[in-house]
Amino acid sequence: MNRGALFARGIACVALWCMAAPCTHAQEANRPALLHELFQDHAVLQRDAPLRIWGQAAPGQQVSVSFAGAASATRAGNDGAWEIRLPAQAAGGPHDLRVEAGDAVQTVRDIWLGDVWLCAGQSNMELPVWRSLDAGGEIAAATDARIRLFTVPRAGAITPQSHFSEPTAWRIASPETVRDFSAACFYFARELRKTIDVPMGLIQAAWGGSRIEAWTSVDALRAGGQGGEALDVLSLYAADPIAAVARWGAHWQRWWNARKETAAGDEPWRADAPADPAWRPASAGLGAWERWGVPELAAYDGMVWYRAQVELSAAQAARGAVLELGVADETDMTWVNGVPVGSSYGADAARAYALPRGLLREGANSVVVNVLDTWREGGLAGPATAHALRFDDGSRVPLDADWRYRPAPGTDAPPSAPWQAAAGLSTLYNGMIAPLGRYGLRGFLWYQGESNTADGARYAARLRTLRADWRRQLGDGLPMLVAQLAGYGMPPSAPTESGWAEVREAQRRVVAEEPRSGLAIAIDIGDHYDIHPPNKQELARRLARAARHVIYGERALAPSGPVPREARRTADAVVVTFDGVTGALATTGAAGPIGFELCGGEADGCRYAGATIDGHRVVLRAPQRSGDAGRVRYCWADGPTCTLRDGAGLPAGPFELPLTAAETTR
Repeated sequence: MNRGALFARGIACVALWCMAAPCTHAQEANRPALLHELFQDHAVLQRDAPLRIWGQAAPGQQVSVSFAGAASATRAGNDGAWEIRLPAQAAGGPHDLRVEAGDAVQTVRDIWLGDVWLCAGQSNMELPVWRSLDAGGEIAAATDARIRLFTVPRAGAITPQSHFSEPTAWRIASPETVRDFSAACFYFARELRKTIDVPMGLIQAAWGGSRIEAWTSVDALRAGGQGGEALDVLSLYAADPIAAVARWGAHWQRWWNARKETAAGDEPWRADAPADPAWRPASAGLGAWERWGVPELAAYDGMVWYRAQVELSAAQAARGAVLELGVADETDMTWVNGVPVGSSYGADAARAYALPRGLLREGANSVVVNVLDTWREGGLAGPATAHALRFDDGSRVPLDADWRYRPAPGTDAPPSAPWQAAAGLSTLYNGMIAPLGRYGLRGFLWYQGESNTADGARYAARLRTLRADWRRQLGDGLPMLVAQLAGYGMPPSAPTESGWAEVREAQRRVVAEEPRSGLAIAIDIGDHYDIHPPNKQELARRLARAARHVIYGERALAPSGPVPREARRTADAVVVTFDGVTGALATTGAAGPIGFELCGGEADGCRYAGATIDGHRVVLRAPQRSGDAGRVRYCWADGPTCTLRDGAGLPAGPFELPLTAAETTR
């Protein structure tokens, strides 16, 4: 490819879009001639439900489909798209699926009917078998020809896609194929097959660090009152990326100016910003700021401003240009000469931002980058040669190597650009869920929420929106199984507020609203030091247990362990009553339950409460201010200590309940 073509491609993929949402042209040459790429050798189709088969043919062409003794025909539409429904069939196989359209024939083989599961979420769903407990032994024993694996390629998109961004395939579970597949998903199917002896098809669609809004369609976000101006910017981005970046930059700047930590007139992106001694020389090699030897940055998570310059001739300033930056860990917002030019999320790819014509000028040009890091090491990667302007004639001018930096005050995170793949709006729905069409499913597993803990109070509404949205596309009444967030971080010494606890409570309440949802408690199988706990086997057992109760009708089997029914004030105590108890309530590692709090209305109004077990009830007494209590919390922290279980060894999960009126008698 010549230099001009490379530049043209850079313009087309403005604002790093080919990184955040890989361009899909490469898939065309690999796409099956007639069938959608979900229908390939070794696939599992959903048993006991009408079968929807679809694909692409010549416009108006007649298409015939045969499968397992059933056959039907239709005609492709004006766009060549076709779909056929075949009658429901029982579990079994193998079968061939044959499609004919004119002279074209496609046959896919070794197709089984069974139960198909979508396993979606962020890194704890994405975490592969090789990172789970006893990975070597698990991988060696992973052969099961009745479990089939399908990984949706990671891709964001501005608009809903019909096809996946890269070639993919169904694979039979084996040591070679299971190694990099979702541990939670694979162990769930393996556990479920102990009692549900049918083939299992597993579809993994996960992206580490993703927010729930990225997995939800634009229509659903708008209907739910979520997104606001950001959705308008996303719509503009599809037609005019440069204009959208400018509008989003103005939104970002308003956010910065409204912060209580921002001094009046402090606008670091301005090209004419006055000299400020707060800007200091950055490390010569850039890279993670934690390694610069600067004490205040040694363990810093937050925003840092960077500034550099580039000198241009008049001829260079008149050319079309792309700003190339190295990797930014993890989110950047970038300006050139005071004008916003791009924003991206992700610590695994360099940035490339197309610049509007007329922005550059002869002489000095300023480049300002705000980098947000929320986890481990962060910063703008080096070396200095990674940062440059590339012009439409193929020439390249490096930025001045003398970068300067300034930490930003405050701890609040800036708004995420709506086109960012994992942190945007609808991007992962468009690129990873929309291509699934109406492929038949038994249910979906959802393990996500860590990236929404900064605003956990809003998570319940967002989870309801996602559940309704996916049911609209994937099937009315489709069961949802939720893996509740595991414990993470050191236990507090006093009651505290927690975004993690708010997300867990949202997950509990949304699941409890209807019988087609189930919850797997994971608070006790977390890791104080690792946000990715490796014990995915026990998590999978609990997900399978929830599935057996919610989906397969084993009503005598408690789906998740002790569930709080009510918290009621008595004459001298507070009594919490539990349902779903197998055997009797019990504790682990302590004489009585640990982790209960009685809370008043004020911000610091929670106090730990002593607790004793009374049958299926827990009796609470607090030494101070218990008479002012209006609610009960249990297991309320990022990584709490909580000990209540039942006879099956299943933990009581975190919760918050209001206190009901006092009883007249006990």
